[in-house]
Amino acid sequence: MDEIFADIDAHLDDYLARLKRALAQPSISAEGTGLMEMASLLAEMLAGAGFQVEAVPTDGAPVLLARMEGRRPETLLFYNHYDVQPPDPLEEWSSPPFVPTIRDGKLYARGVSDNKGAIFARLGAVESYLRVRGALPVGLAWVIEGEEEVGSLHLGQFVAARREVLQNALGCVWEAGGRDARERYEIALGCKGILYVELRARGAARDLHSALAATVVNPAWRLTWALASLKGPDGHIRIPGFYDAVRPPTPAQRAALADWEYPEEEVCALYGIDSFLDGLTGDALKERLIFGPTCNIDGFHSGYGGPGSKTVLPAEAVAKLDFRLVPDQDPEAILRALRAHLDAEGFADVGIAWWEGEAPFAGDPEHPFVQVAVRAAEQVYGHRPALLPMMAGTGPVHILCGQFGIPIVTAGVGYADSRAHAPDENIRLTDFVEGMRYIVALLEGLG
Repeated sequence: MDEIFADIDAHLDDYLARLKRALAQPSISAEGTGLMEMASLLAEMLAGAGFQVEAVPTDGAPVLLARMEGRRPETLLFYNHYDVQPPDPLEEWSSPPFVPTIRDGKLYARGVSDNKGAIFARLGAVESYLRVRGALPVGLAWVIEGEEEVGSLHLGQFVAARREVLQNALGCVWEAGGRDARERYEIALGCKGILYVELRARGAARDLHSALAATVVNPAWRLTWALASLKGPDGHIRIPGFYDAVRPPTPAQRAALADWEYPEEEVCALYGIDSFLDGLTGDALKERLIFGPTCNIDGFHSGYGGPGSKTVLPAEAVAKLDFRLVPDQDPEAILRALRAHLDAEGFADVGIAWWEGEAPFAGDPEHPFVQVAVRAAEQVYGHRPALLPMMAGTGPVHILCGQFGIPIVTAGVGYADSRAHAPDENIRLTDFVEGMRYIVALLEGLG
């Protein structure tokens, strides 16, 4: 592989220039900004590298499918996304979010860690591999969507349209991953599912004077009480049947968690907290993080929240919640259970304004494809990577891979302080280079 690694080093400036060009193009799915332009730019770059590129239309942003034949007929999947989070708050950036800037060995820009850096690490790896080896060991089908940051709302349409390309893949290299706070490389094999809902309570037809609180219902209290019914101070989620479908980890998954040295002190320092919830530590902390379902309040809004005082009885209260789900919880089943719980507790007036969901998927640490990825990481990073059966977060693993039984491994270029979704998002240039080398080692392992 040394010859391929040398080619990466020789072309690093070109690879970084191409990444910067992509980072300078905003592609904010939450606002619908720049998605078509980003898809077009990316398709042009992929085609220039020798891929056959198709922009598959959906009811939302197009999904790019880039294909390349290999020496053997098997197909390897790559999954990435070209959309990014909004850059707000802008005043907290040290440099403009869409002006890629290198400082102290780090590249700063919105989307550089999540997920454009990984896209262009893979593209550079493939180009260097082809220059040295002449062809890939197996075929490659690269799926790059533009709505991951808003829930991959239309990825299912793409999967239905191109099912024959996807369903027999030997494995998928997923979009996330990187080094933890102790610099150990992490490979996740799946991700939690999610149910995201908006709850809404209404009172009067318009905001009223707060003196009327003696006689008119306050929807903020109604929603507060409804939320309090969902989860107790002990952390137990009180929706009947919520835990019924939870499948415990397998022995291999538990062994992988036991081998994971979670950097507790470093994570606490990074997050600015003194300890974890309920004093969790050790194996209990790791199992809660990876295999524990959650009920989280993302936001609550009602009435007046501006400066000074305003005595008002609000007409409406809104809360956004997410439930992170684990195998074998089903988002639609949890939604039905939530509605039934609210009704039974006397909150039939609290409406579920809208929802979205994704099913969970947990991988097998002993799968042969996973072991190829482990050996590749050992070669590049110099140590055995941590294997996480699932990420604590969520992505469309089930719709693209899980339903077909396709194993996944993550491969990213981030690190513990990459600040994805936050101001000053960044990657280290050394991680970008190692990310390319890891893809090369993975391809060699498949050969």
